[in-house]
Amino acid sequence: MEHIQNGLNPSALRWRRWNRKGWSAFASMRRSVSIGVLAVGMSILMLRTQGAQAQPADTSAVIKTLEILEVGVTGSQTAPTRNAQSFTPLFDRKSQAAAPVQTLEAALRLAPSVDIRERGGKGIQADISVRGGSFDQTMILLNGIDFSDARTGHQSHSLPVDLDCIAGVELIDGVPGVGAYAGAVNIRTAPLRPTYLRFEGAGGEYGYAYANLSGAVTSGRFSLLGATSYRRSDGYRHNTDFSNYNAYVRATFDGGRAGYFEAQAGWQNRDFGSNGFYAAYNPEQWERTETALASLRWQKSAGRFALGTSASYRWNSDRYDWTRGTPMNRHQTDNVGARLWADCNTAAGTTTLGGDWSYNHLLSTNLGEALDTPVGEYTHGTDRHTGNLWLRHAKRWQHFDAAASAGVSLTPYGTSALWNLSAGWRPTDEWHVGIGAWQSMRLPTFTDLYYSSPAQINNLDLIPEKAVTYNIKSSYTKGRWSVTAQLYYRTGRDIIDWVWRPEMGDDGKGRWHSEQVSRLNTFGAEITGGYTATEGFLRRATLSYGYVTTDRNSNVIAKSAMDFMRHKAVATVETHFLRRMSFTLTGSIYDRNGSYTYYPVVNDSSVSEVRDFEPYFLLDGRLQWEKGWCRVYADVTNITDTRYFDMGGIPLPGIWCTAGIVLTIGK
Repeated sequence: MEHIQNGLNPSALRWRRWNRKGWSAFASMRRSVSIGVLAVGMSILMLRTQGAQAQPADTSAVIKTLEILEVGVTGSQTAPTRNAQSFTPLFDRKSQAAAPVQTLEAALRLAPSVDIRERGGKGIQADISVRGGSFDQTMILLNGIDFSDARTGHQSHSLPVDLDCIAGVELIDGVPGVGAYAGAVNIRTAPLRPTYLRFEGAGGEYGYAYANLSGAVTSGRFSLLGATSYRRSDGYRHNTDFSNYNAYVRATFDGGRAGYFEAQAGWQNRDFGSNGFYAAYNPEQWERTETALASLRWQKSAGRFALGTSASYRWNSDRYDWTRGTPMNRHQTDNVGARLWADCNTAAGTTTLGGDWSYNHLLSTNLGEALDTPVGEYTHGTDRHTGNLWLRHAKRWQHFDAAASAGVSLTPYGTSALWNLSAGWRPTDEWHVGIGAWQSMRLPTFTDLYYSSPAQINNLDLIPEKAVTYNIKSSYTKGRWSVTAQLYYRTGRDIIDWVWRPEMGDDGKGRWHSEQVSRLNTFGAEITGGYTATEGFLRRATLSYGYVTTDRNSNVIAKSAMDFMRHKAVATVETHFLRRMSFTLTGSIYDRNGSYTYYPVVNDSSVSEVRDFEPYFLLDGRLQWEKGWCRVYADVTNITDTRYFDMGGIPLPGIWCTAGIVLTIGK
C-alpha cells in the first residue's frame, strides 16, 4: 500500500509501502499506533490474487476521507469473486473522463478485449462479448455481484447505471464455475466526490435528449450514492426511436467491529424500435424491457480471519413485438443469488473457503414447459438451481507470487470439477510477468434450450459448455509511460450455437437448430500502451490492438460463433490548451470475421444473399471547456460518416452531433 506525501511538510518522512515484518516502522514500536484518520476505500472487486496490479484510488468508493499533516493513507478491503485470478482494465473514469463517450457501450467499444455489437444508437441494445466468446459466454457483474440473465445474454447488460456513476470496468480472468466461459465484465460504481450534487443535460441530432441528476453524501462512516436519468431519441432511421429511464442507489457503512455493509438497488425501463434487430428483413419489430435489481453485502475482519457474505436479486421483464403494437413473446426472469466466503491469513499465505448458490426462474409465453395453470399472460415456465464450492490458497514471497484453487460446480447437469492456477514474478517495481490457467463453463440459457420459431428448432438435450484457458501477461510502467501485453489460448468443447440444417423443416428450406457439434479453440493477443500526464498540452496518447482467431468444424454453418472481432485497433489523443479547453480524438479500426445474410427486399425473406463483413473505421471527437463547477462539451461521433454495422445488415448511425453541460457542486 502506497503512502502519499501531501506536500505540507517537505522534510517529512515518506513511507513507500506497508509491511508486516517485525522490523517495520510501526511493528517495531511494539504497541498500537493511532494515525488519527484513515482514508478507507472499499473495492468491491479488488481481486484477492497475488500479482494483480493495484488500482488507482478513484476505482474505490470513498467511505471516509480525512487529512493528516504529513501522510495520507489509502486502504482497501477485498471481496473475492469465487477464486478469480487477475483482471484487465477496460475503462477508468479518471483517465478517460475527456473521451467522447456518453454510454457504457461506447466506452467498452474502445477496449481491445471487448466486442460490442450494437443494433441501435447510443447503446440502447447491445451485446457484450469478450475475447472471441459470445454474449451468452460473458458474465456481467455490478460491484462484484453477478446479475447475468439466465434467459439470454441479450439482457445481461441492461443495468441501471450511467457512465457518471461508473468508476471503472475490468475484465476478470479465471472465474471458474458456472457463467464466465470467456470471462466476466465487472462494473464498479463510486461517487465522484465524497459529497456533491451533479446535473448533466445534453441534446443533439435525431431528437436526442439526455438528462441526469446524481449525487452523494458522506458523513463519518456512511456514504450514499444516488442517480437518476432519462435518455431518448426519435431514431436515426425508420423505427429506431428509443427511451431509457435509469434509477440507482448505493449505500456503504463501515460499522467498525460490526463489519462493513454495502447495499445497492436499481431500476431500468427502456423501449425501442427494433428495425431489423432480430430478423434483418423486418423493419417493424419493437421491444420493451424492464429490470429491477438489489444486493446486500457484509464483510468482517478479525485478526487473521475475514468473513464475507452477500445476497442478490434481479427481476427482468421483456416484451417483443414482431410487428410494433402486437405482442408476440413475453418473458419474466427472476434470478436469486447468495455467497459466503472466509479467509485465513497465516505465514504460509492466505487460504479462502467459499461457496455460492443461485436460483433462476422463468415465466414466458413460449419458453419452458407448459404450465398446468397459466400465470397471468404466461403459459410456460421453468427453473433451475446451481452452486459452486471452492478452496483457494495464495502466497507471496519476495518478488514472486502463486495461487491455486480447486472446487466443484453443482448444476442440473451433474457435478463438474473446477480449478485455477496462477503465478507471477516482479523483477523490478515497474515490471510484472504473470502466467495462469483456469477452467470455466456456462450452462445453456433458457433460450438455447426452448426457443422455437418458423425458422428455428430448439434442443432440450444441450449440456454445459466447458473450456480451459491459458494466459501469459506482462506489464511495465515507468513514469508517464506504460505498456501491457498478453497472449491467451482457450480450448472449448460442447460449444452451443444455432446451426443451419437444410434437411430440417416441413417447408423443405431448412431451419436453424440449437446444438453443440464441435470444439472451438481460440487464440488471442492484446497490447496496450501509451503516455499519460497531468499537465501540459498533451495529456494522453494511447494505442491498443487486439487480435483473435479461432478454429472450428468447417462442415457446419454456425449463426454466431464465427462472427468474432478478428482485428481491433484504437488510438486516443487528448490535448489541453487555452487553460480550460480540451480536445480528444479516438480513432478505431474494426475487422470482423464471418459473414451475414443480406435481404434486399423489405419484409421478404425469400430473396437473400450471403455477404462477408467488411472492415470499417470510426473517428469520434470531443471539444470541452471546464471551469470550476461548470463543464460544457460538444461531441461528434462517426465524424467520417462511415457506413458500418455490427450485426449483419443492420446499419448503425452515421455522423451524430450532440452537446451538453455538466454542473457539479460539492466537495
